[in-house]
Amino acid sequence: ERHPNPPHSCARSPPQRTRAIIAMRKSSMRTHALAVLTALALTTPHAVLALSAPKLARVALVKNTKMDAKTVRVRDVDLNHATQRARLESMYGVKSSSGLANAPSHSMPISNYMDAQYYGAIEIGNPPQSFQVVFDTGSSNLWVPSAKCGFLQIPCDLHAKFDSAQSSTYEEDGTPFAIHYGSGSLSGFLSKDDVKVGDIVVKGQGFAEATKEPGIAFLFAKFDGILGLGFDEISVDNVKPVFYNMMEQKLIDAPMFSFWLNRTTSEDGAPSVVGGELVFGGSDPAHFIGEHTYVPVTRDAYWQIKMDDFKVAGRSIGACDGEKGCQVIADTGTSLLAGPVETISKINNFIGARSMLGEECRMLIDQYAEQFVQELEDYSSEQICTSIGVCDAAGDETDVVSRVVASRKLLRNADSHRHGLHAPGVDSFKGPIACTACKTVVNYAQNLLAQNMTQDIIINEVKRVCDLVPNTGGTAAVDCGDIPHMPDVEFVIGGVSFKLTAREYILRISDGGEDQCISGFMGMDIPPPAGPLWILGDVFLGPYHTEFDYGNHRVGFAKAA
Repeated sequence: ERHPNPPHSCARSPPQRTRAIIAMRKSSMRTHALAVLTALALTTPHAVLALSAPKLARVALVKNTKMDAKTVRVRDVDLNHATQRARLESMYGVKSSSGLANAPSHSMPISNYMDAQYYGAIEIGNPPQSFQVVFDTGSSNLWVPSAKCGFLQIPCDLHAKFDSAQSSTYEEDGTPFAIHYGSGSLSGFLSKDDVKVGDIVVKGQGFAEATKEPGIAFLFAKFDGILGLGFDEISVDNVKPVFYNMMEQKLIDAPMFSFWLNRTTSEDGAPSVVGGELVFGGSDPAHFIGEHTYVPVTRDAYWQIKMDDFKVAGRSIGACDGEKGCQVIADTGTSLLAGPVETISKINNFIGARSMLGEECRMLIDQYAEQFVQELEDYSSEQICTSIGVCDAAGDETDVVSRVVASRKLLRNADSHRHGLHAPGVDSFKGPIACTACKTVVNYAQNLLAQNMTQDIIINEVKRVCDLVPNTGGTAAVDCGDIPHMPDVEFVIGGVSFKLTAREYILRISDGGEDQCISGFMGMDIPPPAGPLWILGDVFLGPYHTEFDYGNHRVGFAKAA
């Protein structure tokens, strides 16, 4: 693979370096949490050196400690920045590769949700217009909503929009622009203007003004846009990425950047204060323990590296055999850990995670229990499964079933408007496989009814059938009480094992005082030639500080502090 040559001006230089620290905001979407987490995991198209230099811009994160009814990715294991750092320092020692002390900072508080999204502030134009963006190593373009959004583009209306007429440094381009996401195409046009990231001002940066934003992820996201930090090979329309312009314009002294993604809570459950930190030009030694383990980038596109092995409870599952091993991407724009469907199914089985389809099946039975039993005598399995929306309506359905289908769809739509989205349940438990499963369950229940079983027995037996729904590699759930007894998993990279405990790879959702625990592993098959690939999202990048070293063509991981 071609190794991109960094501009000569970006070679490492002692010890005076220009630095920018971008404090990262984290968000748990609460009521919108699970939907946004899953959507964000599919949206990827696909501080700094502690120096003696006083020029340091820090956008500090202030935690919103008030937690709503539904909190995503709240886990007990996350480090308490004050107490845990001192303990880890005494155990391992903090050794900075630069050996430089902390520099003064200029802090600006920003509100923060928890873990589902990490984002920070940038400014575009003069006078500056402020936007919250995800700093995404899985893409390479910068885009923000445009003031020229269409009339019916609700996601645009709920976010900051760039108004070119208000900027004296705006340069018109007008080239049509589109990025294809799992939920549809984001489209708009290209423009140029000055972009400020931390204390770095990039002149004449190309970016996209989005006039159409698809999907629920953008509707409820706390961020306005995305700033891609991947290689220029994957930049849509060959727009030069922001980081490349930083190097070319000699705005940073070292061609690298690093991420520290703080987690939501400490072991005692107290919310963390700081959301995280992105550093251009180096790393902040306050946020990692010991030395980084470096591995070479294997393909100039995403930040792709080789994983030697993957282990559960200390034993290899045989997923990375051969010279090539497993190809993985360090992706700050993805919340979960993704991998080939068959492998993720195996992992979820090893850790005791059950298919979320099975869980949603149980939710449907609870929701429609009384109606379900009443209808067993009067309707066929096809009609019942159609009436709850799991199967598509057939052309010969009765008027009664048609009315039931319509009324339940209206109820679900009303509920979605009231809560801002479709609750997990019938809308995600659908499709040919779910339809067949539903009819099997109904036929079984009708047999029980024919044997004069009581309603409670029928419902309980049907729920047992729900547990047989296979885990196909998608979202899976575990019993929250099992977390202390679940095995550790290990990612072997560069010959070093990077361990995650169950408290780190399980995501906890609290809903009205009732907890639901979701596996952080999600199955996703990426076809050749790009795939198969694993994606190391924030579940992994949170516990491990990460350096993206463009100059040395490598990625480095160290224990976060």
